[in-house]
Amino acid sequence: MMIKETKIMNKTEPLIFEISSPGRRGFTLPACDVPEKSITSFIPQNMLRKLEAILPEVSEIDVVRHFTRLSQMNYCVDTNFYPLGSCTMKYNPKVNEESARLEGFTNLHPYQPVEQCQGILKLLYNLEQILKDISGMSAFTLQPAAGAHGELTGMLIIRAYMEKQGETRHKIIIPDSAHGTNPASAALCGYEVESIQSNASGLVDIKKLKDSFTRDTAALMITNPNTLGLFEKDILQICKIAHDAGGLVYCDGANINALLGMARPGDMGVDILHLNLHKTFSTPHGGGGPGAGPIGVSEKLKQFLPVPRIEPKDNTYVLNHNCPNSIGRVRAFYGHVGMMIRAYTYLLSLGKEGICKVGEFAVLNANYLRHKLEKYYDIPYGKICMHEFVISAKRQKKKDVSALDIAKKLLDYGFYAPTIYFPLIVEEAVMIEPTETESRETLDAFATAMIKIAADIEQQPEVIQKTPKTTPISRPDEVKAAREPNLRWEKA
Repeated sequence: MMIKETKIMNKTEPLIFEISSPGRRGFTLPACDVPEKSITSFIPQNMLRKLEAILPEVSEIDVVRHFTRLSQMNYCVDTNFYPLGSCTMKYNPKVNEESARLEGFTNLHPYQPVEQCQGILKLLYNLEQILKDISGMSAFTLQPAAGAHGELTGMLIIRAYMEKQGETRHKIIIPDSAHGTNPASAALCGYEVESIQSNASGLVDIKKLKDSFTRDTAALMITNPNTLGLFEKDILQICKIAHDAGGLVYCDGANINALLGMARPGDMGVDILHLNLHKTFSTPHGGGGPGAGPIGVSEKLKQFLPVPRIEPKDNTYVLNHNCPNSIGRVRAFYGHVGMMIRAYTYLLSLGKEGICKVGEFAVLNANYLRHKLEKYYDIPYGKICMHEFVISAKRQKKKDVSALDIAKKLLDYGFYAPTIYFPLIVEEAVMIEPTETESRETLDAFATAMIKIAADIEQQPEVIQKTPKTTPISRPDEVKAAREPNLRWEKA
C-alpha cells in the first residue's frame, strides 16, 4: 500500500490581529433614535477600563474563515485515526448528539420537581441497569464526573466500609501496571500506597501480592486488562487473596472496552468498578471534559453509594436521600447527564449482540496491528493482547531515535500520536489502541506508516529527529511553552 505524507493547508495561518484592517467592522448599528446615555453612568468607575481594549478590526467573513481554517488544523476523530492507547479515542455516532439535544432533555432544570423529571430519571435508572448487566456489579451510581472521580468515590466507599467494620486499615496495593491516577486517588483519601512489581509476563506477581496483603491493607486497585493490554489471567486467585485477608478489590474499568460481552468484573470477584462512559460507551472524550465515570459496587457496598439514589416506586421514579451509611454527594445533582444520554443511546442502538461485537472487534483490531508491527518494533510483553498493546522503541533508540520522534513523525502521515512513555515499566513505550470502530484499510495505512518510519530510522535517522514537517508548528520547546507561555499580542 502506498502512503503519502499529509500536507496541511494554510500552514502559516496568521493571527486574527494580523488580518485586522483599520475601520473594518463585522456589523454596524443604525443611528440611535432615542436619547442616549453613556454606559459609564451605569458602571462604577473602579470597574471601567483605563485604556481602550485592543481588538481586531475584521469583517464577519474574516472571522468565520479564520476560525474555520484553524479548526481544520486540529486533529479530531471525525477526520483522523487516533491510535491513542489507554484513552480509547473512538468514533462518536452522531445519533448520540441528536438524542442529547432533544428539547425534552435540554429544557429540563435540575431543580424541577421529580414529578416533572420522570423521563430523564427513567433513562438514568435504565442506564444503571444496563451497566449492571454488562459488568456483573450489584448497583451503580452515575454521579462521578470522570474516571479519576470514580476512583475517588470508590476510595471513599472503601474507607466508609472499613470504618463500619471497625477497622482502620491504611494501605492500598497497586500494581506497577496500573493507571497513573490510581495512586493519586488512594493518597487523596489518606491511604498509604504500596506498589508491587509485575512479573516477567507483565501480570500481577501472585507471590508478591500474597506477601504484601496484610491486615493493614484495605484494598487492591487493579486494572484489567492492564495497561500493557494484557488480561490478568489469575484474577480469581487475586480477588481471593484480597478477600481472605479481609480486604476489597477495586478494578479500574478504563480498559473494559476489551471485555464487553465476553467477561464481567463482578463475576471475577471485583467489589468496586468504575467505567468511563467517555471511553467505552462512545461519549465525547478529550479537551478536559465533560466525562462520566460511574461506579458499580458489590451487594455489601450498596449502602455506601452516594445519594440521592434513583429508585422506582409505584410506577414512578423517586430520589431516595434516606441512606444513612451513604458517603453523601460527590457531584451536584445527578452527574454529567448529557454524557449519560449519549451513552444510553449508544447502548440501545447496539443492543446486546452489538455490545458483544465491540469487545471482539477491539481485540481483533489490536492483535491485527500487533502482528503487522512485531517484526519492526520490540513488543516486550505477551504474544496475544486485548484491546491495546505496547511496543518499545528500544531498538530504534540505538539509532538515536526516540519514541517521541516516532510519534512526531506519525503526524506527517496524518495520524495522531499514540500514548508514549507509558506504562513506565516499558522502555521507550509506545501504546497503541486501534479501537473497534476502525476499518482494516485504516489499520493497514497506519501499519504501513509505522513500518516506513522503522525503515527510515535504519537509513536516515537524522531526518526522523527533525519531524514533523507538514504541521503548522514542527518542534516547539514543550518545556518552555508550558512554563513560560506567551499569550499576549502586542500591537506594533
